[in-house]
Amino acid sequence: MEKGLEKCLDEVSHSQGVSGVLCSDNQGLCLGVRGKASASSSGVISAVAEKAAMLEPGSPQPVVLLESDTSQCLIHRSNGVTLGVFKSPETT
Repeated sequence: MEKGLEKCLDEVSHSQGVSGVLCSDNQGLCLGVRGKASASSSGVISAVAEKAAMLEPGSPQPVVLLESDTSQCLIHRSNGVTLGVFKSPETT
């Protein structure tokens, strides 16, 4: 699994507009990080995914978008793994 996870993190981190990516387990343990994402935020990312899922129990896992003036963070949990993708706003 580690090599597959590492490959996935590398691919996502090299996507256009992505400044960082973080992967954690259900307990908030950081499984991997790339770019400007911080391993110390893995617990918060997992907690946000967990709390968002409580809004509509029985529904598919939601995608959470946190947005500020300078960045965005997309959070999604699937199969016991939570992914946080940090993006810079698109400039035109």
